[in-house]
Amino acid sequence: MTMIDAPFTIETSLVGLPKDEWLLAIAEVAEKDGFCQNLGDKHHAIFVERSPTLLVTFETVSGMRALSSLSQPLGWDLVRNYGWSNLCIASEGDTWFRDPSVYACFDRLVDDGFFDEFDKVVFYGAGPAGYAAAAYSVAAPGAWVVAIQPQATLDPRITEWDDRFKEMRRTDFSSRYGYAPDMLDAAEAAFVLYDPKVALDAMHASLFTRPNVTKLRMRHMGVALQSELLQLDQLETLLSLAVDGTLDTLTFADLYRSRRDHRNYLKALLVALEADDRTQLILHLCRYVNARMPAPRFVRKQKLIEAEMQMNEPVRNSRGCERRRALARRRAKESSPLAPIPTLC
Repeated sequence: MTMIDAPFTIETSLVGLPKDEWLLAIAEVAEKDGFCQNLGDKHHAIFVERSPTLLVTFETVSGMRALSSLSQPLGWDLVRNYGWSNLCIASEGDTWFRDPSVYACFDRLVDDGFFDEFDKVVFYGAGPAGYAAAAYSVAAPGAWVVAIQPQATLDPRITEWDDRFKEMRRTDFSSRYGYAPDMLDAAEAAFVLYDPKVALDAMHASLFTRPNVTKLRMRHMGVALQSELLQLDQLETLLSLAVDGTLDTLTFADLYRSRRDHRNYLKALLVALEADDRTQLILHLCRYVNARMPAPRFVRKQKLIEAEMQMNEPVRNSRGCERRRALARRRAKESSPLAPIPTLC
C-alpha cells in the first residue's frame, strides 16, 4: 500500500493508492474549490473551479488511474497547465453514462445555471465517453465538443451492425440524452475523430454528419486514438485549440504531422502498404524511417527489397538489351537495307 501524507492537492500524485483511498483523495481535492458527488452506484461528478473556461470530461475510473501520470482525471492536467475549470463525470467501467442519476445531475446543473457562469465550455470524451460528451453537450448550448471514436447510439434498431458491445443492447439509448448526433444540434462546433480504416468507428462517424460537425480522420492510427494522442503529446494541444476556437481541419492537420515520427503509425502504415503489395512505396517508407530512428523491422524490410531488386537487375538489363536490339534492327531496316546494325549491348 502506498502511503501519502495529507492534505492532498491537485499536484499530489495518487499513483498506487487503493481505489477507495483514491476516491477519497479525489474528493478531498475537489471539495476545496468545487464539489465531488456520487451519482448512484457507478458514477461520480468531480468539479474543480478555476477560470471562466470549463472543460467537461467524461472518463472511467480505471482510465484515470492508468492513463494519467499522476493517476488523476485527465482534465486536471489542463487545470494545472491552463488554469481552466474542470467538471469530470467519472464512471465505474464502460457504462456510456446511461444512468438516471447522470441525467438528474445534468438537469440540476441546467436548472442552477451552472454552465451559464462560464465564458467557454468544451465537452470531451473518447469511445463510450465520446458518446457521452456529444450526448450531454445539449445541456450547454453553444459549447464546443471534441469526441474521439464516439458511438452514435447502441440502440440495435439503429446500429445492429455493431457487434462489439452486445452486453449493452438492453440499455436504454432512446430516452433522455439518447441519440448523440441529435444532441449536437445545440453545439457551436463539434469534432469527431476516428480512423476511417476501422470500419465500425467510421460507420458511427457517418451518423454524426451535421452542418456543425467536422470529422477529423486519423488514418492508420487504429482503435485507441486517445492513447495515441497521449503518446504523441497532442491531446492537450487538441483541447487547447478547441478552447481557443481555432480547431479546424487545417490546425488539426498541422498538429497531426507529429505522426510522421510515431512508431505505431509507421508500423500500421507499413502493414497497409504490404497488404497492397506497394513495393516501391514500402522501400521509400523504410528509407525514411531508417534515416530517423532505430527500427529493426524497417531495416530488415529495406534490405530484403533491395536484395530482390539486385537479383532482378540482370534480368531487367537483359530484357532491355533485347528490346534495344530489336528497335535498332527495325530502324536500320527502315532507313537502309544495307546499313549496319549497331551493337548496343
